[in-house]
Amino acid sequence: MVQARSTTTQVTPFRKKLGEPLSKKNITVLQINLGKRCNLACAHCHVEAGPKRTEELSPEVCDRLIELIYKFPQIKIVDLTGGAPEMLYGFKPLAEAARHAGKQVIVRSNLTIYFEEGFQDIPEYCAKLQLRIVASLPCYLQDNVDKMRGNGVYDASIRALQLLNKLGYAKKDNLILDLVYNPQVPRTENFSLPPNQINLEQDYKKFLLDKFKINFNNLFTITNLPIGRTKLHLQRQKLYAPYLQFLESNFNPSTLENLMCRDELSIDHLGNVYDCDFNQMENIPAKTRYGEPLTVANLLAAGSLDLIDEVQTAAYCYGCTAGCGSSCGGALV
Repeated sequence: MVQARSTTTQVTPFRKKLGEPLSKKNITVLQINLGKRCNLACAHCHVEAGPKRTEELSPEVCDRLIELIYKFPQIKIVDLTGGAPEMLYGFKPLAEAARHAGKQVIVRSNLTIYFEEGFQDIPEYCAKLQLRIVASLPCYLQDNVDKMRGNGVYDASIRALQLLNKLGYAKKDNLILDLVYNPQVPRTENFSLPPNQINLEQDYKKFLLDKFKINFNNLFTITNLPIGRTKLHLQRQKLYAPYLQFLESNFNPSTLENLMCRDELSIDHLGNVYDCDFNQMENIPAKTRYGEPLTVANLLAAGSLDLIDEVQTAAYCYGCTAGCGSSCGGALV
């Protein structure tokens, strides 16, 4: 793992580091955050989701999003997230509309939702619609997972993965099951980036197969960005500025071409448009070339998804561009 000890708290503005604006590409991915309600309250959650959160997609915004999905063939992927997307309004209507329109649908699952009252049908539902499941398992060892996500989460996650395997996930070509690794939240200035994704994937696969007879397709390594609960933790420990400096010190310009913010729109539960989920959580809206914020209604009225020339950036963008890079699909280089 890349390691360094910070010596200064000065951070170069991200746009200044690039020397030019980060340009937007044609949109192919629609990521929809259905809300912040979740059955878990994970220590590293950048959404700050939990059981007491009430934010949720409205029927009106859901209808507009379905219209958007059908209207624009250029959308190849509809990525459903939360909170726990499976427990939020609009999950099934959006998944069904996107599949009917020929899109790939990604569900970002915490796995434990399958055992909550009223949601036991979700695994079979996902398999029937051939939804791609991207599941959080921040380590293959129990102690690390339960520290980050709560006692009992590891055991429930293992049972959920075994259930998905029984349904054909990671065994049939049309049932893709991916896992997500997150590092532990930093507690000292001995910071580190995620390990090599390919090597760590092999470690995950061997351990889970040998111990639990679990199979999965891909592992995605994701850097902890200093926003949400991670940001609050870093600030309490007086590590926020040093961590940003560490990320900047590992800036890798070769990650820029593949940044997820460049070809996606991130939509919140109110229908507002952002360049990525991280900007959404920091309330930095996407803007048109005229500096105007966008909504789903604006996109429909304009008849175009490609109204943004420049991605809005902030200091935490160093998290996506450090080392091998980080995105909702894992390492970038």
